[in-house]
Amino acid sequence: MTNNGILICGAGIAGPALAYWLRAGGFAVTVVERAPRPRTGGQTVDLRGAGRTVIERMGLMGRARAESVDQRGLALVDAAGRVTARLPADSFGGEGIVSEIEILRGDLARLLYESTLPDTEYLFDDTVTGLAQDADTVTVTFEKAAPRRFGLVVGADGPHSVVRALAFGPEPEFVRPFDLHTAWFTAVGDLELDGWYLMHNAPGGLVTSARPGRVPGEIKAGLSFRSPPISYDRRDVAAQKELVARRFAGVGWETPRLLRAMRTAPDFFFDSMGQVRLKRRSRGRVALLDDAADCPTPLTGLGTSLALVGAYVLAGELAAAEGDHHIAFRHYDEVMRPYVSQAQELPPGGVSGFAPSGRLGIRLRNLSMRQMTRWPMRNLLAAQFAKAGDIALPEYGLAAGLR
Repeated sequence: MTNNGILICGAGIAGPALAYWLRAGGFAVTVVERAPRPRTGGQTVDLRGAGRTVIERMGLMGRARAESVDQRGLALVDAAGRVTARLPADSFGGEGIVSEIEILRGDLARLLYESTLPDTEYLFDDTVTGLAQDADTVTVTFEKAAPRRFGLVVGADGPHSVVRALAFGPEPEFVRPFDLHTAWFTAVGDLELDGWYLMHNAPGGLVTSARPGRVPGEIKAGLSFRSPPISYDRRDVAAQKELVARRFAGVGWETPRLLRAMRTAPDFFFDSMGQVRLKRRSRGRVALLDDAADCPTPLTGLGTSLALVGAYVLAGELAAAEGDHHIAFRHYDEVMRPYVSQAQELPPGGVSGFAPSGRLGIRLRNLSMRQMTRWPMRNLLAAQFAKAGDIALPEYGLAAGLR
């Protein structure tokens, strides 16, 4: 590759992880991120299976454990707050719904970001607006920065990827909606969680959840509801909050308290859930990674593993091919495809298992939760959780180049 400069769009988890491994392979890396600075906070994500192995190979496991969130497991509660089912964190060898190592998304992203400094260039508060490929380079135009030329471009910018839209086509061609929407935000208060991730289901496919943050009094809240596609302005946060408040009006448990906290939450985020399906993860000199290429939805619990594994494999294949993107992108696709196919398989029940529509469905969901550690449910769930490690990670010899 004549120009060994690589542009990564997105500085979440996959982007900095890819930058780290690319720098180890001898490439010059620039990361562009729409946010004005590294994003903090967010909900908890889990380190499991092959994703955990990648973090270990980066030498970051000790720091990740030190910043992990202490959670006892998942518990379902009724409208009065009575526990109807529990699944402790040590179930399934620490690889269950709540895994052994849970860390706030912002904390993991910060660890990865810091691991790339000072050798990686970051362009914050900017994004890509155009891509023009020729035989040797990609000319990239930005919203704010001057146009530049790169050898390769990687989109790690989420399910609504700008890079994918520019290089592959419109979002509806690749995103399979699940008719499920979720709001996430941080609340502060005295809600008694006792270390548990608490979840309440209400008729109509409504789900209220609250789990501990990393500091005392911090609550990571979620409000999910089933609905056909909704037209809304992704930039109008106030309107999104109103939409969620209307949906959850009259729902029991701690929902009213969390709705009040939502009104002033600085990190409110609302989005629809869906999976991204691609026939190929590259087009010319442009490749896609993580949710931009393979979003499995949070229902699978494998999004972080896909991000970390995908970053490691893509960088490793580029290094092994000495920058020949034709070879590297083909091998990247071949290595990732079986892993992604399994990771995108929803757990038993799928969307209906997470957000039952009626009271009978809720009762059946509670019953199945109580049976999860018993045969035959245990075998079904164990197979689902085992997917996180169901890939033989290649040894690319990149460790010699790490600081």
